[in-house]
Formats: sequence, C-alpha cells, structure tokens
Amino acid sequence: MQQMQMSRREAVKESAAEGSESGSKSKTPVAKFSAGGITAAIWENQTKEGSPYNTVTMDKRYKSGEEWKSTKSMRLNDLPKAILVLEKAYEYLALKGGED
Repeated sequence: MQQMQMSRREAVKESAAEGSESGSKSKTPVAKFSAGGITAAIWENQTKEGSPYNTVTMDKRYKSGEEWKSTKSMRLNDLPKAILVLEKAYEYLALKGGED
C-alpha cells in the first residue's frame, strides 16, 4: 500500500484537454491520467443517432534504444499504476455523470 501511495504523490498527473471545435480530423482526449508510463485517456464519441458516449483507452509507453514505443501489454509491476489511472478515469466519468 505504501508503494501505491508513493505512486500517487510522485507519478499521477491529470490533465483535461478539450476537443477541438475546428473540425480537424485528429481528436484529442477529453481527459488523460498518467502514472509513470501508463496512461488512460477518455474520448468523447457519438452514436449514429448523435447521442454522446465516452470510451477509455489505456497504454504503456516505453523506450527501446532511442525510440519511444507504445504497448497494451502490462507487466506485474505496471498493474498498480494501471489500476490507479483507470480509477481516476472512472472517478472523472462518474462525477461528470456518465452513462451506467
């Protein structure tokens, strides 16, 4: 538990980035939560009927030589950070009044 608390103090970053209204094709997440190299991003989408809904993606960034890469695979030591960023994403959506 102490390790989890240390992760909260040192590694958790949250930022909310509003989507661009300019109509550009690249979407930005509504919110993003990171702990170390693990990130959860919240995206706003619309059904065919126009009703809004949110999705959450998660990935891990790591450096291989001089190149930064991304993966969906997690190791045992990544799991507490993954849990933390998913809890933050859930908290954000629950306080926002997201769908069930």
